[in-house]
Formats: sequence, structure tokens, C-alpha cells
Amino acid sequence: MNFHPFETTTTSPTRTEDWGRRLGGLLTGGQVLGLTGDLGSGKTCFVRGLAVGLEVEQGSWVRSPSFTLINEYAGRVPLIHIDLFRVAAGPEMNDLLLEDYFYSNGVSVIEWFDRLVANGPETYLTVDFRYLGVRKRALRFAAHGPEYEEIVHTLRSMDEGASGR
Repeated sequence: MNFHPFETTTTSPTRTEDWGRRLGGLLTGGQVLGLTGDLGSGKTCFVRGLAVGLEVEQGSWVRSPSFTLINEYAGRVPLIHIDLFRVAAGPEMNDLLLEDYFYSNGVSVIEWFDRLVANGPETYLTVDFRYLGVRKRALRFAAHGPEYEEIVHTLRSMDEGASGR
């Protein structure tokens, strides 16, 4: 099956969060999202919106788990937010037992997904963040499995000229 990525542009943190919220509203649990992009490109901002779409408890402080490595949030669907920026490949990565999260009923969101070299999930959705300007970002959603192609198709249909507003 040929999967077609979808790319959109945002011009503010609010719009980046909005795409996370839209995606979160589509997810039912058991999905894995891999986020890639430079430091400060909007990954954690996007996850804040995702938390809204997953109906994470109001008042939860969604932040990058750079030092804790994994943050879990209760919601309509549990959100597992994983940050691999400070994790070395090999034994340190294996000690996190990430597979337990990948095959749970929650949504696993992995920042620095490109650092996950082995034992990754078979199917997943990647979201790549690129700087286009001080406040402008390109978000590229790419499906790796049929379930995710349907999600990308739905996101594409939601674009309706809303990008960059």
C-alpha cells in the first residue's frame, strides 16, 4: 500500500497546538506517534494540543519529559509522553521498556523518535517539525501502516485552508 504524507504550515504556537488537538480527537488508544525536529521546533507545543484532544485532565501540566524521560497523563485515552533526547541507544534505551507503552491502550508520543533505532513499533505515525521562520513551522504527517493512513487522510481533509492562520 502506498502511503501519502500530508504537510501543513502553522504561523503560531496556538496553530501548532491546534493540529495536536485535531489529531488527539481522532485517536482511540494503542497508537504510536513519533515526533522529529530540531530543539524548539514545536514538538512539546504540539503535545499540549494533543493532550486537549485526548481530554487529558484539566490542570495537567504537559511539559517535555527531558529529565524524567516519560510522563503519563490520564484522559479519555491515556497519554504517554516520552522524550529520547537524553537517552543513549543500547542498554539505556532497553531499560525504558518502551514496548510496554507501544502496545498499551494509551497513545505513546515519542519526541526524538529518530533516536529509536531498534525494538520500535511496526506501525506508527511520524510528525516532522521544521522551522520556516521565527513563528512559522511546517508539520509533515507520515503514516507507517494502514491505520495511520486513514488518520493522515482525515487530517488532510481538516486542512480546509486553516493552515497558517
